[in-house]
Amino acid sequence: MDGKGFFPVSYTPTQQLAFDSASFSVVTTAQPAGSRLALSEIAPGVMQSEIRAMTTECDRMGGINLAQGVCDTPVPAPVEEEAIRAVRDGYNIYTRLDGIERLRKAISEKQQRDYGLTYDPETEVLVASGATAGLHATAMALLNPGDEVLLFEPFYGYHLATLKSLRIKPALVALAEPDFSLDLDELRAAINSRTRAIILNTPANPSGKVFSRTEIEEIAAVCKDHDLFLITDEIYEYFVYDGTRHISPATLPGMRERTIVISGFSKTFSVTGWRLGYATADARWMGAMAYFHDLTYVCAPSALQHGAAAGLEQLPPGFYTQIAVDHQSKRERIVSALRDAGFGPSVPAGAYYVLARVDRLPGETAAQKARHLLKATGVASVAGSAFFRPGRGENLLRFCFAKQDHDLDEACARLRSL
Repeated sequence: MDGKGFFPVSYTPTQQLAFDSASFSVVTTAQPAGSRLALSEIAPGVMQSEIRAMTTECDRMGGINLAQGVCDTPVPAPVEEEAIRAVRDGYNIYTRLDGIERLRKAISEKQQRDYGLTYDPETEVLVASGATAGLHATAMALLNPGDEVLLFEPFYGYHLATLKSLRIKPALVALAEPDFSLDLDELRAAINSRTRAIILNTPANPSGKVFSRTEIEEIAAVCKDHDLFLITDEIYEYFVYDGTRHISPATLPGMRERTIVISGFSKTFSVTGWRLGYATADARWMGAMAYFHDLTYVCAPSALQHGAAAGLEQLPPGFYTQIAVDHQSKRERIVSALRDAGFGPSVPAGAYYVLARVDRLPGETAAQKARHLLKATGVASVAGSAFFRPGRGENLLRFCFAKQDHDLDEACARLRSL
């Protein structure tokens, strides 16, 4: 699922909030005491994400956007051509709530091919309106207001914000820097009687961490010991480097029935704007998940589902390995440029982001440092604080390297100009 952190702002119950898109600030206007015309209890506590803010500011300046994980590399020909053909052939109406049969079967076969996981395409596969929608439907179906869900920090902002929007409490478990290793004692200490699930993002946004087999086995043991769901975000499954291997936690003994696997096509096929994701899970959970996805989204875009199905059906295994090769090259270029700029990049094992220490940039906060960098070089990044609890990540910026080569090379040249 491109980390969009949400930030708390102070308010009083009698204030109405509006978003000022020019300054990315929250504007409050007083409401009459006791008025029923007010935002919900949670609405005043969120605002436009820092990633969206930096994207808009970058567009205004005509800069190079390494802030948002838009993944603007070319779409594979079979995917693009089949989607266009589907539109022209009239596949423009509602689909079944869980997606077209062709795509559900292709997803089922893909899970079997890649991980040896068997899912019935009739009862255990959901085509979602993006991986984000898959998570939302999962939370609606399986979790209750007041439940707690463990998130590893640094976290992906939409994971945290989705939980909070449903009155579910995120509980943060910090990974140990500098390599973001799992602290098993901290994980176990975070569990209490209200804990219902763990969300695991591997390969991870924003850190690029790929959880090792040992770490995943430890997380699986915790889930079984405490009877927890494991919700996995595996959207970057093919973006792994230096021989690193992605392990799907559902493959571990005793984990398939309690694991909800969420992934999608946005990154793999470079179609982030299509909003196509999926979830695979035991049939006991899938019926409710599909219901809530239908209630919120009705169905994923009809014709575009045919494009994704064609990609799964026609693209050879070498396509997926080439993704890793191409992006490892991009990773090397951005890491080298960041070092030449005097920053301290953490080299990611997966995904397509780099977190870099930027102590040398002026500014008291990461958001100020990001805006200084944008003004000085025309390169947009994201404040590291978007991925941490308040007070952390203020000397970090995140850079996305899933860009076309000419844009990435220009961004690298501009960074070196520092």
